[in-house]
Amino acid sequence: MSHWIKWTAPAAALVSVTSAAHAVQYLSVAQAQKLAFPSATGFVEVEAGRLWKAQAGGKAIGLFVFDRVIGKHLFIDYTVALGPGGQVHRVDILQYRESYGGEVRQASWLAQFVGKTGASPLEVDRDIRNISGATLSSHHVTEGVKKILGLYGHGAR
Repeated sequence: MSHWIKWTAPAAALVSVTSAAHAVQYLSVAQAQKLAFPSATGFVEVEAGRLWKAQAGGKAIGLFVFDRVIGKHLFIDYTVALGPGGQVHRVDILQYRESYGGEVRQASWLAQFVGKTGASPLEVDRDIRNISGATLSSHHVTEGVKKILGLYGHGAR
């Protein structure tokens, strides 16, 4: 075995193990759906693995969107629930993979999105607080929510 492999293979294995150790699954899509729309009697999948129409009593009560943005280096899985008029009803972080910056998962930070519409500026340091140490995650989640409002902010039909 060459000296290079003998000394670098253990380090490479350690790096790959520690990177994966920071990934935390907080919620499944189904759990986030139930939190977003507790009165829903069903979710009709509109776009495979991405968009669902929340229903109660045969009526649409909102849209539920799964998306993924990059944090600093790794993906952040999140969901946005939109009310019938297209306003943000709830945002949840499902999985955060970075070793730092997970503060974007805090309920107080995510609550800033509630009530926002496609007409809202949705800019960090303007109407969304930045989180020191999670600046890229703050910006990217905010941009993701803005993108979702642009795509689906017309509301549930």
